[in-house]
Order: sequence, then C-alpha cells, then structure tokens
Amino acid sequence: MASIIVNGGRPITGEIRVGGAKNSALKLMAAALLAPGASVIRNVPDISDVTLMAEVLSVLGARVTREDHSVLVDATDITSVETPYELVAQMRASIVVLGPLVARFGRARVAMPGGCNIGSRKIDMHIHGLEHLGVNIAFEHGFIDATAPEGLKGAEVLLDFPSVGATENLLMAAVRAEGATVIENAAREPEIGDLVDMLVAMGVQIEGRGSSTLVVHGARELSPVVHTAVGDRIEAGTYLVAGALGGGPVTVTGFDPAHLEMLLTKLELVGCEVAVHADGATVRREGPIRPVDVATLPYPGFPTDMQAQFMALLALAEGNSVITENVFENRFMFADEIKRMGADIDIEGHRALIRGVHALQGAPVRSPDLRGGAALVLAALVAEGETVVSDVHHILRGYEDFCGKLASLGADIRMIEE
Repeated sequence: MASIIVNGGRPITGEIRVGGAKNSALKLMAAALLAPGASVIRNVPDISDVTLMAEVLSVLGARVTREDHSVLVDATDITSVETPYELVAQMRASIVVLGPLVARFGRARVAMPGGCNIGSRKIDMHIHGLEHLGVNIAFEHGFIDATAPEGLKGAEVLLDFPSVGATENLLMAAVRAEGATVIENAAREPEIGDLVDMLVAMGVQIEGRGSSTLVVHGARELSPVVHTAVGDRIEAGTYLVAGALGGGPVTVTGFDPAHLEMLLTKLELVGCEVAVHADGATVRREGPIRPVDVATLPYPGFPTDMQAQFMALLALAEGNSVITENVFENRFMFADEIKRMGADIDIEGHRALIRGVHALQGAPVRSPDLRGGAALVLAALVAEGETVVSDVHHILRGYEDFCGKLASLGADIRMIEE
C-alpha cells in the first residue's frame, strides 16, 4: 500500500496544467463500443480508473492501446457482452457500458457497479430509462441482464433526478433506437456535453446540448472518430483550492473556467482574488479566509466532487460555515479524518457545521475516497508538521501525478510504498 507524506507550511505558488476529465474520458471510451472500427480519444489522463476501463473494454473483445495521453479503442470484433464483477466492482463508471452494448448488440450482462463508498448510487434511473426504450431487465447473481429482442424504440424519458450516469447510459442507448428519444431533466454537466459532441461526430443527431432536455434521433450506422476530451474541472478546482489555502498565486490552465463558475464565485466570497483566463484561472489570497455557506447541487451548482476540498478550506476560516450535501448521502466521511488534524466539524444529517480554527496539525489520516483523500492532502499542505495520508489508491483513481504537480507548486510532498 502507498502513502503520501506531507510536511506542511511551505509557500504554495506557481502554475499547473490539468489533463482531460476523468469523468468524461471513461464515458468516451465506453462510447467507442458503439461503432465498429478504431476510435481515438485524446487528452486522456494517466490514472488507474482509465486503466480499469481499458481492461473492461479488453474483456469485451475491444483492442485498446494507449500512447502518451491518447487511447485507441478498436471495437470491430466485440466477442463478449459480459463485464466481470472483479473489474466492475472496482469502478462504478463501468456501468456505462450497459447502454452502448445494448444499443449495438441488443443485449448486455453487466456486473453491479462498485467504486467509492460515498452513497448508495442507485441505478434505478438507468434501469427505468432503458425499460422505456424497450429493454428487458433482469437481475441474476449480482448481474444486470439486459436484452432488447425487438430492438430499441425511441421514447420520452423523465429522470427523477438529473443523474449524470443515467443520462450517459440513456444517451448511448438512444443513438441506435428507432425514432427520437427525449430525455427530460437530463444532467447538464460539461462532461455530458463532451459525450454529446463525440456522439454527434459519430453520426448521431442530438438536440439540446447543454440543456436539461436532450433529443436523440437514432442512427442506423455510426462511424469511429477522433475526439479530444474536455479538461478536468475537478482536478482544476482541487489545485485552485490549494492556492486558496496556501495564499498563491496559483494558476491552473487546461480547462474552461466557465465550467467552474460557482466554485470561483465561492472562492471570491472566502476572500480570494480570482482572475479568469481563456484557458484557466488564477487564485490569490492575502487576507484571512472568510466563512461562507455552500450547498452542493447538480451542474451548474456547486459540484459535489469539490465539497471535501472546500471543507478543508473552510476549516481554517474566521467564523462558522455550513456545507449542505444534496447529491450523495454519505459524503462526509472526510470530516472524521480532518478532525484528527484539529478541525472543528459537526455533522447533522446532510449538513456539516464547520467552526473555523486557527491552525491544523499534521497527523496520520486515511483517505476515505477519491476527493476526500485529495482534500486531506490539501489540508496537510498548510498543517503544522508532518501528515501521513494512507489508502492513497483512492487518490490515484482520479489524479495524474498528484504529488508531482503539488511539488511543482512548492509543496514538501512525496509518496512511499509500504
């Protein structure tokens, strides 16, 4: 097992370029299953989740090759429509192969998903949406068995919640459905727009990009494409919060700052000076951290994937803040760990009351999940003394060269194998 060791108190300043979005690249790789031939996805981060998705596609019979930050997926000869539990249980995003497999082959057998322990992440909306398109669903021995014996038919689907995963699965299933499919209350995240762009390039007509209503006109034939993944707004936000904690200035490039508008607004409210560029943003803070209240919401609201990082920032505010988690019901596990570093946080249901403290102290802590682990490292950057963060395999799922990038900003940080 690996751990990250941080000696806090060093100035944090400099410039970082982020890679492609993890939450987009994984779905783009799955979308490559829709068309026979070789699709190339560029700007793909070198992270463990991408490695797992490549293994999932390989088990299905696709030929997957990686070079630098490009992934080639040749889906000409798919030999299986079953994804094994031992792979899917490690990464919940694997569920998105369900839509493209049913669309192209009329059947799929996908193990129930796993991943971070941050909530139940029910797949009811995936299932109900696919059933509207004519897919028969059965559950057997931990697998989802999906068949469409009469083919997929366009339909109107209203999602109970703007679920990113359900929107993605329905989009990819609908591209081969007969007629038009209307997805109401669709997720609006930039990663959804990125998937829409790839599907359109493959030959699908889709209306409503960026809105909560998507209309997909089924296509008989799809072609492989070359597509560049959008920049990772969550990776960018993580480093911008590091700049806010350390004072900066920290400049982050490689992403569209419009994708982080709510986070940048909150950074200004806590006392940061924020400058927006065409390809990124710069954060600087000279005064104290001011308390603010935050509520996570689907895009364009405050991203749930930035909640833990922002909690680390508010832990040092001059006053009390409240974070309300509206997306996942079990995403405050990070609070127990940062409290070991001296943070004063009380959890009441889906709200966290954060009483700002003067300083944090280095301590042994455990990464509870991907974003919580990253947030602990951010807290360690400004804590007094040494912090050892264990279970960092969570962090490696979503951040390429995390320690190297933070070290380039001046952090005293290293990763060790135990």
